[in-house]
Amino acid sequence: MKRSKTLFTLLSLLVFLTASSFVAQQQPAAPAASSLALNQPIPVESSITVATLPNGLRYYVRANKEPRNRAELRLVVKAGSILEDDDQQGLAHFVEHMGFNGTKNFPHEDLVKFLQSTGMRFGADVNAGTSFDETTYMLTIPTDKPEILEKSIQVLEDWAHNLSFDPAEVDKERGVIMEEWRLRRGAGARVSDKLYPLLLAGSRYADRIPIGKTEVIQNFKQDRLKQFYTDWYRPDLMAVVAVGDFDKTAIEGMIKAHFAPIPAAPKTARERKVFDIPDHKGAVFALLSDKELTTTSIEMDNLLPASEQGNVRAYRQSLVNRLFSGMISGRFSEIAQKPGAPFVAAGAGRSNFIAKPKDIASLSALVKDGGVEAGTDALIAESQRVERFGFTATELEREKQNILRGYERMLTQKETRTSASHASEFIRNFVSGESIPGADLENALAQRFVPQITLAEVNALAKEWFGSVDNRLVIVTEPDKAGVPLPTESQMTAILKDAVGKPVTAYVDTVGAQALMDTLPAPGRIVKTSTREPGITEWELSNGVKVVLKPTDFRPDEILLQAFSPGGSSLVSDADYPAVSSATSAVAAGGLGKFSAIDLRKVLTGKVASAGPSIGELQEGMGGSASKKDLETMFQLIYLRFTAPRLDKDAFEAQKTQLRTILANQAADPAFAFSKVRVETTYNNHPRRQMDTTETVDKWDLEKSFAFYKDRFSDASDFTFVIVGDLDLAALRPFAERYLASLPATHRTENWKDIGARVSPGVIAKTVEKGIEPRSQVSILYSGPFEWDNMPRIEINAMAQILQERLREAIREELGGTYSITASGGGSRIPRKEFTFTVQFGCDPQRVPDLLKRVYAEMEKLKDEGPTALEITNIKATLLRGYETSSRQNAFVMSQLIGRYQFNEDPAEAWKLPEFYNKLDAEGIRKAAKTYLSNDNRIQVTLMPEKK
Repeated sequence: MKRSKTLFTLLSLLVFLTASSFVAQQQPAAPAASSLALNQPIPVESSITVATLPNGLRYYVRANKEPRNRAELRLVVKAGSILEDDDQQGLAHFVEHMGFNGTKNFPHEDLVKFLQSTGMRFGADVNAGTSFDETTYMLTIPTDKPEILEKSIQVLEDWAHNLSFDPAEVDKERGVIMEEWRLRRGAGARVSDKLYPLLLAGSRYADRIPIGKTEVIQNFKQDRLKQFYTDWYRPDLMAVVAVGDFDKTAIEGMIKAHFAPIPAAPKTARERKVFDIPDHKGAVFALLSDKELTTTSIEMDNLLPASEQGNVRAYRQSLVNRLFSGMISGRFSEIAQKPGAPFVAAGAGRSNFIAKPKDIASLSALVKDGGVEAGTDALIAESQRVERFGFTATELEREKQNILRGYERMLTQKETRTSASHASEFIRNFVSGESIPGADLENALAQRFVPQITLAEVNALAKEWFGSVDNRLVIVTEPDKAGVPLPTESQMTAILKDAVGKPVTAYVDTVGAQALMDTLPAPGRIVKTSTREPGITEWELSNGVKVVLKPTDFRPDEILLQAFSPGGSSLVSDADYPAVSSATSAVAAGGLGKFSAIDLRKVLTGKVASAGPSIGELQEGMGGSASKKDLETMFQLIYLRFTAPRLDKDAFEAQKTQLRTILANQAADPAFAFSKVRVETTYNNHPRRQMDTTETVDKWDLEKSFAFYKDRFSDASDFTFVIVGDLDLAALRPFAERYLASLPATHRTENWKDIGARVSPGVIAKTVEKGIEPRSQVSILYSGPFEWDNMPRIEINAMAQILQERLREAIREELGGTYSITASGGGSRIPRKEFTFTVQFGCDPQRVPDLLKRVYAEMEKLKDEGPTALEITNIKATLLRGYETSSRQNAFVMSQLIGRYQFNEDPAEAWKLPEFYNKLDAEGIRKAAKTYLSNDNRIQVTLMPEKK
């Protein structure tokens, strides 16, 4: 089940609030955008059926082809923790958990077993989440068998009114939810515990955190759990969402058949109130520190009345809001890239607040320790700069271009938008009124309104959003450490007052319309063309570069590129490695050609194209993506990445300062201490296997990094470029000749080197004592030699999934000992053929010995007995279903081709994976367990809280 929304995170509130509408029934085809008056409601896209049953339940149905043979089903209930009585705090979330522990038609874990039999996975394809105001249940199901669809709709119905609440299951689930609570404990949770009562004072939200209170979770009477379900799980507060590759009429009929008979809420039903947060004079301050916090942050929020919703005027205003947020965030990004920047990162925006009657306009920043005053000054200075001088015409024009280009591409790709994306939009329509007009109308509205929006109306938002001193929330969080005093309320008041009065000057925009390249390179040529199955074209270029092209029809206007060449950082000594480890990030910070990183972003306005370098341990590479319209821009970027990297000392120093700020206090975090010991133990303190620290950053050297980068990309002759997606080979050919065949080539002979990093052999156990919360983490790592072939790679993955499900049933469901336990394994071919296999879980420190004993017992059982016939059937279904969806994704095809070409394997085998999946059998999995869960090489690291 998804984590409940319990943490008030600083930057999460910068999400743009989309304009919306409230829909009660299906509407006819939308009128032209030009004919819609500003006060008219936004019409619903005609392909969506939205209707309300007589009992009050709403449903949304839309047929959608991507992904094929899949449907996304949701049950949404406008019932969350805000509706809990005092003795029910945590029970909204508890009810959600009980949806997976027995219903009328799916006793005990039969629901999970049914879904696994279809090839779906618990967590990935069946999930749920509880927030303050609503609870959502989620299913992803195959649609090629009608009986699965029918049974899945039955699952939704059971969640709606047929939960069993078996007393034994309820008591077991107490432990699971306590482990979920434990998983979240730490500095963030402790800060939130103090933050919510301050920010939400006078509101019911202040003491209705969805995870609830531990004393309630452990001791509530079961009738109080059932009462919450009876009170709030009723048709007038529910919606069913169905989107997928199915017969729309048939699905609508199933929904009516299953949900129409549910009785309507009685007249005596409890009122579903909407709760607000009271207004307040002046500012409310939340100034908090914690010994395990690792960064300092500032946030200044102004509470505003919720934005108008539902009509064309509101949609237009949302575009104005987007322009403002984009431009001011762009300015903050520029500031952060300059030396001596007052913050590491900053942002601004407007969104709906926790309480739906309120919006929140936010200014936020991550700053260095002791940097609260400077960061606050900078945030206020930029809002004051906009209020006094406004944005420039060129800034506005660029942001308009970016927005319109986004709508244009959305329209191009509308037929391949995923069902999950549609389902999320329909949920937002139900819970908050977001409009669902469809891509055609949204694009038309943007084309109508964006050109009309003036600087004056965008500039006016600075005062509207941030001008008032009333209803302001000021939040400062920082590490509790010597030398970093937490500011007092009076000090922050003075800082804010002084910042508002400081002089500011108008922003100067430095870049006009310029070409990315002034002179184009002389083209090379394609000297050889060959083809391979399935539908792969290979070009050999005159400079030795190899190009692999695989056209697909999965997603229009999506082109992905990835290139590789052997070598990487393995070719530098251990002594030189720290100095050059920053090579790609240093070059990226410097910009490209004649443009700084700041100016490059402006030059690429309105372009859907990117290209960036990478230097790994064993190879260097290049990644990129583009729309068809901007394909040449991507190739130009690649050419410049090879031939014209830009050195910028100021940007490099700013980057170092940013990373030092982020890393400065990480040692205070128990998770870091745990990871550090785990990595050092695993690789016996090898110098290339160390966690980054501020000392690492101190060793960076710009000149050496720049020289190393230029060396790695000075010879393109051994590069292989793989390009996948919506390809027109005839249109792509001249770009490959001009920009790839002209890359420098010295035809040197080189390969990667084995740097000697080895997983420590033998049986090793270490304990890390760090942290003040009653929380442990356990990691078990197995390693050894590996046979690199298709079946071993598939068997280790299949065995891991089978073991993970067994461990989930034993450790979570049976013993209530953890919220999540994972098992994963895989092999590598270079620099050595070896495998690693990991099991990880969190739990109560007092239960570590007993739970470990059971984990190892489950491993031994799998090694001795192998999997059951049902487990083999289910894992085959899971792998085949996964391939069915992923094989129609460009990223999957790219990863398969890169792997095959890197090791000179037949690329056609990527399309034969189902044949290998079907060869899985119990004996192969049993042997895999014996091989990969061998006790000869095992590293166990356990995190325990500090001793008091």
